[in-house]
Amino acid sequence: MEPRIIKFTNPRHLSQLYCGKESNLAQVEQAFEVKIVTREDWLQVEGQPADQDKVAQLFDFLNAARTQGLNISQVDFDNMLGAVKRGETAQLRELFENPLVLKLKHRGTIVPKTLNQKRYLQFIKKSDIVFGIGPAGTGKTYLAVAAALSALLEGQVDKLIVTRPAVEAGEALGFLPGDLEEKILPYLRPLYDAMYEMLGKEESERMIEKGVIEIAPLAYMRGRTLSNAYILLDEAQNTTPEQMVMFLTRLGDRSRMIITGDITQVDLPRSKISGLKQAVQVLQGVEGIKLFYFDVGDVVRHPLVSAIIKAYDAFRAESM
Repeated sequence: MEPRIIKFTNPRHLSQLYCGKESNLAQVEQAFEVKIVTREDWLQVEGQPADQDKVAQLFDFLNAARTQGLNISQVDFDNMLGAVKRGETAQLRELFENPLVLKLKHRGTIVPKTLNQKRYLQFIKKSDIVFGIGPAGTGKTYLAVAAALSALLEGQVDKLIVTRPAVEAGEALGFLPGDLEEKILPYLRPLYDAMYEMLGKEESERMIEKGVIEIAPLAYMRGRTLSNAYILLDEAQNTTPEQMVMFLTRLGDRSRMIITGDITQVDLPRSKISGLKQAVQVLQGVEGIKLFYFDVGDVVRHPLVSAIIKAYDAFRAESM
């Protein structure tokens, strides 16, 4: 059988597609029962024609990802290899044929940086309720805010409501200086920061003043029905089950929700159950609700953040 030659733009680009690791090429050989030789800017694939096709498909998807701005990580490579091996090429093709780029006034455009970020945005686009669950630095909250702002600016909804529990304050809230708004502001500050970066401070404050954007503590959601709005709940691991049910049942006509949190970072008293932990058990399989999980490989902050998360995960595992 004739070997297949797959060419790329230059040697560096090809190396980036498999993270510069010969072990990844060995994984491809094992997955598809082929032999791969690489020189300069090409791959030579020996094997059955059907298996050669699968290798070509894999590198087509990797190439599309890199061309669309993804810095391919080991997690991305493993995910795409697994998807092609399982025959999930239609899902991958949909991801890359319709690039997900969020357009915002101040920031210009926001492009997902990992394969899972692309999938996350795709589910946000399709589902009425999406849970984004994972460690710090994966972009779950940032992309949720960006997606909701994009929908607001495009006129898909009339209002954006962003909320989070002020659980750290507890009973000590009354001892902090200032009125209620001033006391709660520190717990909402990260949401304001994200908004200012994407829209600019002046535009954000104008939209907040007009009531088009509302940033408020979770307690302010009680008793409301939120229609024709995008509603975001951040730090959801710090809700109680009662608060989570209260929040989810605020969903009104033509509204959508994104709930983000890290179930390994619960700040509630030990005697209380996390509403997020309970929700992922109760709502698994409910049509219209998507539970999306990030992992440490999706962290897009400083590389040390991934190392820190891995170290603490290992420590917790040994302590149990």
